[in-house]
Amino acid sequence: MLPIERRNEILQKLMLDGKVIVSELAEKYEVTEETIRRDLEKLESDGYAKKTYGGAVRNDNTASELPYLVRKQTNVGGKKYIAEIIGSLIEDGDSLLLDSSTTAIFAVKSIFSKHNLTIITNSVEILLDLPAGNDWNVISTGGQYRSESMAFYGSAAEEIVEKYHVDYAILSCKGLDIEKGITDTREPFAQLKKTFLGSAKTVILAIDHTKFDKVSFVKLGTLDGVDVVVTDVEPNEKWKNYFESKGIKLYY
Repeated sequence: MLPIERRNEILQKLMLDGKVIVSELAEKYEVTEETIRRDLEKLESDGYAKKTYGGAVRNDNTASELPYLVRKQTNVGGKKYIAEIIGSLIEDGDSLLLDSSTTAIFAVKSIFSKHNLTIITNSVEILLDLPAGNDWNVISTGGQYRSESMAFYGSAAEEIVEKYHVDYAILSCKGLDIEKGITDTREPFAQLKKTFLGSAKTVILAIDHTKFDKVSFVKLGTLDGVDVVVTDVEPNEKWKNYFESKGIKLYY
């Protein structure tokens, strides 16, 4: 295994579990503990981790975007579960806004059997994954392109989103906190997602359980603009009571 492949796997585990242990990783990958420490130093320098005694913890308050392939391969089971719930909410003829999150990519796969949908997205990955010969109306936002995210952003993309009013906006985020609200890593993409909140009858926030009680770099908005939260694990009572008080439907 190449060092970058090992680091990506370590990063996936770090994102899912919140922490990693040097001795466990050294045994798993059959390398020295010093090699693992160098891997963790690299992840720390990239802004993804904070080294601790004997290991590292996830750095949630970061402006660093995870590598696309790492995001796509992290918590695949949870994202598929969330996507199936979202798919059950969508009906033939609906119009959707989809962000460039990997959760949205799985959500699209869950609605391949639906007919006469209108899809508006800034995700190149979604455009590439669409089934051939369907009867969907597909609109790309265009705009500035980031290859590491496989997505468009910027004022041109925002103008396209603001032109339409859809049935559902489906978006994700990097952190959700009762006091700080919805947060994300990069300002350009957070700004685009803000336009989603004002362009849909129903806003669906799709987040796995690792995003709760986390605060990332850029504030995207408050939960006042969200109608539905879909997640993969039952939230604690604090969150369930909060969603109920805000009139937000919760699916898990």
